[in-house]
Amino acid sequence: MLEVIEETIIDSIKLLPFLFITYLIMEYIEHKLGDKSKKAIKKSGGWGPIIGSILGVFPQCGFSVSATNLYAGRVITLGTLIAVYLSTSDEMLPIFISEAVSPIIIIKILAIKLVIGMIAGIIIDFIFRIVNKKNDKNENGIRHICEEEHCHCDEKGVIKSSIKHTLSIFLFIILITFLINTVVYFIGEDRIETWILNQKILGPIVAGLIGLIPNCASSVIITNLYLEKVISLGSMMAGLLTGAGVGLAILFKTNNKIKENISIIILLYAIGVFSGILIDLIGVVI
Repeated sequence: MLEVIEETIIDSIKLLPFLFITYLIMEYIEHKLGDKSKKAIKKSGGWGPIIGSILGVFPQCGFSVSATNLYAGRVITLGTLIAVYLSTSDEMLPIFISEAVSPIIIIKILAIKLVIGMIAGIIIDFIFRIVNKKNDKNENGIRHICEEEHCHCDEKGVIKSSIKHTLSIFLFIILITFLINTVVYFIGEDRIETWILNQKILGPIVAGLIGLIPNCASSVIITNLYLEKVISLGSMMAGLLTGAGVGLAILFKTNNKIKENISIIILLYAIGVFSGILIDLIGVVI
């Protein structure tokens, strides 16, 4: 249990810079920019999925947390959020590097995640622009987050408000991470691994579910299974595509629309599993 506590603290502290910078940006937008500037930022979201996918590829789950907060504040689009979730690498890249995996293989895998994230994000935004043309009337930005936490940000400066939100989410992350690490500790990684051993169609389905666990343990398990040639490329991709780190847990903390959050998770899972099964069916080899 001491290892669980230590891992929880270390993982949570790594996210602090991302949290603070994100809330600093959001508070600045809310406090300093006029309505025209805010609308311009939202309308420029066409490039969001592309930029989000590229940034998400970097080996950390901090950006998925940042993207989640930005989405909750309606600074970025749903397509951008999904693109970030799909491309996020989490612990995959460090493990590949430590195992001396060929740089060409690493680049190919990252490229697949990048392309899937971009395509999915662009399609989602395109559909939502057609179906829902009233988004601007329903979006409250970071203000609704402030109202829920009763932090009276309007009475404080940008820095103080950012610190307030950062500490609030940081404590939430510590709690969630500790609970998940404890569950994984008692269930055992070996038992989790057996759930996706040598499965073809079921492999991506189960791997996708494991990837949804808001913790880096899922990406560690899935990546190691692939390196040991226990699971297929499609199963690994399904698990890594659905793996968004702590971002999914933060989604329920910062976005008060529960049905919307559930829909986002279902959408993420469907894209990840479909992509994984398709990769195996067409016989993609890396």
